[in-house]
Amino acid sequence: MKVLIAGGAGFIGSTIASCLLDAGHHPVILDNLVTGRREFCAGRSFYEGDIADPAVLDRIFADHPDIEAVVHCAALIVVPESVEHPIRYYRENVSKTLELVDRLIGKGVTRFVFSSSASIYEPGEDFSVHEDSAVSAQSPYARTKLVVEQMLTDIAASTPLRVLSLRYFNPIGADPKMRTGLQLPAPSHALGKLVAAYHAGQPFPVTGLDYPTRDGSGIRDYVHVWDLAGAHLRAVEVFDTLFTDESRYQVINLGTGTGTTVLEFVEAFNQVVDTPVEVQAAPRRPGDSVGAYTRSTRAADLLGWRAEHTVADGIRDSLAWVQQRDRVLPDLDRGQR
Repeated sequence: MKVLIAGGAGFIGSTIASCLLDAGHHPVILDNLVTGRREFCAGRSFYEGDIADPAVLDRIFADHPDIEAVVHCAALIVVPESVEHPIRYYRENVSKTLELVDRLIGKGVTRFVFSSSASIYEPGEDFSVHEDSAVSAQSPYARTKLVVEQMLTDIAASTPLRVLSLRYFNPIGADPKMRTGLQLPAPSHALGKLVAAYHAGQPFPVTGLDYPTRDGSGIRDYVHVWDLAGAHLRAVEVFDTLFTDESRYQVINLGTGTGTTVLEFVEAFNQVVDTPVEVQAAPRRPGDSVGAYTRSTRAADLLGWRAEHTVADGIRDSLAWVQQRDRVLPDLDRGQR
């Protein structure tokens, strides 16, 4: 099967592409390289361009008229940055997705997998959620994901497009074969900052210890990126079984089903490394939320998918990727991408 991956030069998109390749499928990559990396596209069908550019989409479909599905991973994702620059986030994540979908429908695309986010949920009392839980996006980033989901629901109801929204929890790890991983040298999420603290021999700032959780730190569902990629593989392979004529929009959570607090995550990290990292209390960042974990079985029921990697696996693969990163991505200058 030939699958177009919008944002396929980024962390998650490139890992999905690797998973599809390993399974015998043909990923076609579209990425503007604002955050993605050209190196992740070596040996793959790659088109540099914006998802809202009709010329590049025309070229892709002229070269690959047999594309059978689209996976849309292209988005800006940094929560504090979205608070500072909401217009940019709505333009990139919402407006450009609308333009992309409009043109894909014109190309006859009927299978669309959207990379959504569990950050749109309003957690229950135990911080667990399922696909029908209430939503209450707490940052501009999260709201862009929610708006796109609402937009896609309306579009699927009135066009031939069928949409599967996969709501990610917290990706960690790297491609176990070390082909791809987090492209940023200093990621802003918890594991990135934890790795940086470990290498610098400095305390790790826990941003918020006043949440109503068992230890006061935020709670997350840390899912290995290779497991996420496997879910996308299953999604495109069984896509047609997920829909009926009456139901053209579907949502599936992708998580482990286990809630891990930030302090528990640090403890797991310290069990993997040789020198433990100390923690230091820090204020919440703009847009931060308490977090959530999934209690849904829909991914298993509909996709036949369950997360197979542990939190420790994700930490180990992330640390292994850090050791490989400069070899795979030798330049750190954004202008050289």
